Amino acid sequence: MKIILLQDVKSLGKKGEIVEVNPGYARNYVLPKKLGVEANAKNLNDLKLKNQNDAKVAAENLAEARELAAKIGEQSVTAEIKVGEGGRAFGSISSKEIAELMKKQLGLTIDKKKIQVKDPIKNLGSYKVAIKLHPEVTAELLVNVKEQA
Repeated sequence: MKIILLQDVKSLGKKGEIVEVNPGYARNYVLPKKLGVEANAKNLNDLKLKNQNDAKVAAENLAEARELAAKIGEQSVTAEIKVGEGGRAFGSISSKEIAELMKKQLGLTIDKKKIQVKDPIKNLGSYKVAIKLHPEVTAELLVNVKEQA
């Protein structure tokens, strides 16, 4: 009996796959627990339409991420940090602070978890910070660090 899986099943396959199972296994386990549905014409057509819709949504998300990456790449934010004698900074600029600066200065809301700061920003100057917007798209933001007045 052919089954379309609605969820990942450990020994059977992943969500959306069409698998062949014994009729008893399907009747007694897969169908009652709503792990899958019978692979008839209607359900196969529904799966095909769902896959087409998912592909369209994924393409739109990728296009939006690329557009946002281009917008971010053209801009920069300015952070101020307290500096002591000899140009030594008190503390550092974190990804949370960069996210807040982007919201205030650029009007963009980016999750702090997407901002990837390689080394802590502890000195004055300009730094490039990577922002992972999509698995395939990474933007670079210029962060200018100045002395607090």
